Amino acid sequence: MNNEQSCHRRQVVGLALLGSVLLAFSLWFLGFKFAIRDSRFAIRTTPTSWPRTRLASPEYSMQAFLWWQHEEAARRDLQLIRDAGFTWVKQHVSWRDVEGITKGHYDWYFTDRIVADAEQFGLNVLFRLDREPVWAVPPKGTYSDNGPPENPQDFGDFCHALADRYRGRVRAYQVWNEPNLAREWGGWPPNPAGYVELLRACYIGIKTADPDALVISAGLSPTGNGPPEAMPDTEYLIGMYEAGAAPYFDLLGVHAPGFLYPPEISPEEVAAKHDGHRFFCFRHAEDARKIMLRYGDNDKQVAVLEMGWTTNPVHPDYAWYAVTEEQKADYLVRAFRYAKEHWSPWIGLMTVISIADPRWTEEDEQYWWAITEPGWPETHVRLAYEALREMEK
Repeated sequence: MNNEQSCHRRQVVGLALLGSVLLAFSLWFLGFKFAIRDSRFAIRTTPTSWPRTRLASPEYSMQAFLWWQHEEAARRDLQLIRDAGFTWVKQHVSWRDVEGITKGHYDWYFTDRIVADAEQFGLNVLFRLDREPVWAVPPKGTYSDNGPPENPQDFGDFCHALADRYRGRVRAYQVWNEPNLAREWGGWPPNPAGYVELLRACYIGIKTADPDALVISAGLSPTGNGPPEAMPDTEYLIGMYEAGAAPYFDLLGVHAPGFLYPPEISPEEVAAKHDGHRFFCFRHAEDARKIMLRYGDNDKQVAVLEMGWTTNPVHPDYAWYAVTEEQKADYLVRAFRYAKEHWSPWIGLMTVISIADPRWTEEDEQYWWAITEPGWPETHVRLAYEALREMEK
């Protein structure tokens, strides 16, 4: 090889090396631009990376209705929770009541008051989030009592704004309520994948504002009814996992009403009495736990978002499984005892329904689940409240 050929070869090799370097740089730059342009996608496709604090097993919570109350009545109810030795209050926050006028226009009056009052009583706050505003409804949809928005990101933005305002002050958020019922999903047939889109948007919104806040998936309604009116809660939960829900909640939410039976009765025993239906009992929460294990979600805890027994003799849909006030008191205490002895460490928060809304009457279905009497300024508690107050914790 002469000098001219050697020089030409070095030029070719050099150009090839330069081309490789430029190609690698171009690919890196394009990747970097993609990551900057759509960082939310990167968050969506990675496993949960935010901190997840484990709760004591169990922790004690009561639901209250503080929003529209006179402030002194609301503070009375918070004091009842504290005096019972419970450390959490669950409060419903309707999206439409905070961001109802238009996107980005917030009214923080009630949430500010509730958070400040709860802090004064030393209570942890759990906010349940749902109920879309009119401006978020799909164009072809109809405004409903509780339905998914056209754009899940609108809900995610609301969740972010809420968590940003109460960073370090609101400890947990429940994302929606009973979406396995059509009436809680805008009248549409239940859609686990659609709910996961909503859950994901809210989870990212909350965690990017307050990484230490806990996100709890929606409590599902125990039911044996199928589409289009409902979907059994276990089938719905499987659908959530199949749709990729696992990275987007810190605790799994369940509802655990006791129906007609004491808390110790097993789903197998109940199924033998009810044509194979396992959900008519408090321990149906164990069926949800089995699904978590099936999908490798062992490290997460379960949050019971509603638990209780009704004494309702008025409404036919509920009267068949009504218990006495004495039974309600006994069963609630035994439910906590059973969970502590048999569900630890996977059980986390357990929420009793409820401190009564002062406006309720006997015509309201919720009146019969309550552990206090509605009313203000009088304060009257039921046997269940007294039993829970005296219960060892």
